[in-house]
Amino acid sequence: MKTEDVDELQQFYYVPNNNLSPGDVPDIITEYDPEKDYPTVVDRFFTRLYHMRPERKGEDHMLLLHSNRICLMCLAPGHVAFEKGIKSVTYDIGNCDRSKNTVSGKRKKGGMHVQPGTALALITCKDGSEYKVISSITGKLVEVNQRIVDVPSRLGIDGEGYVAVIFPKIDQVNAIKDSLLTEEQYRKLIQDGSEYKVISSITGKLVEVN
Repeated sequence: MKTEDVDELQQFYYVPNNNLSPGDVPDIITEYDPEKDYPTVVDRFFTRLYHMRPERKGEDHMLLLHSNRICLMCLAPGHVAFEKGIKSVTYDIGNCDRSKNTVSGKRKKGGMHVQPGTALALITCKDGSEYKVISSITGKLVEVNQRIVDVPSRLGIDGEGYVAVIFPKIDQVNAIKDSLLTEEQYRKLIQDGSEYKVISSITGKLVEVN
């Protein structure tokens, strides 16, 4: 007796339902405007905060704060190292190699503890001058960016050129925001020389910057 072949996967096949209406969802091709200035991934998901270093003019840092409190430590766009040209980046700062940092689990166990002023990396410029990249906040060092070691020019790529990923405690997030400058404050300070009080990474005290 001949038997019919049974397709065991038949129940998982997609069967279109012609009774459903797709609604008024616009076609992405027709909605996209190439002339429109769309926000970048960084602008959509991160808050830009700035650490001015009154003791080292031209060596400002930028912190990208995500809503999940992950922080990316970066150079501010106006950092003097960009003007000079970056030759190399290393996480071996003499007494400690940050690239050896390892973490595990959701609580990031094993991560190095950093605080404002902790050296994270050393940048060497084409003219031989060197600049330390420091942490602007307290937290655990979760990750370093090996890509900027391999290709130092990546430091200038927004969002990709971070130096380190730092994970602060949840109860410290508001204090971090209060200790740094917003993008509006930073731009105003750069453009017209307005005065602001910021925390010195060396003394930990408020100082005026103008």
